[in-house]
Amino acid sequence: MINTGVFDYVRVLEKAADASWLRDQCIANNIANVDTPGYKRQDVDFESALEKELGRRRYQSMDEKVAAARTTRLQVGAYTDAGGFSYRTDGNNVDVENENVFLAQNQLKYQGLINSITAEFQNLRAVMK
Repeated sequence: MINTGVFDYVRVLEKAADASWLRDQCIANNIANVDTPGYKRQDVDFESALEKELGRRRYQSMDEKVAAARTTRLQVGAYTDAGGFSYRTDGNNVDVENENVFLAQNQLKYQGLINSITAEFQNLRAVMK
């Protein structure tokens, strides 16, 4: 089989879209638990994992960094955000207005990622013609 880097960006974009989907689920769960005493908000931090993975290779082009990126290091999960912090007497640290802003921001990011993946495949299709 021919080893080509044609899908390098697609692999990274796919992991970013997966993380964005997970973040959307976390935010929806946060909103659903806004009145649950003691609940701590959950979030996903894909950006730090991507920055760390791409930062492992200094003095290389972005294409080289993306080609060398290990997607196993880009698999992230949910974490408890500011678990020791609560501005409410019931111990809950969810602010519904902030969550709605995060939700809108994340939905825009997800749509941008899907558009980028689509564009990558359109480029491949154009090359194959």
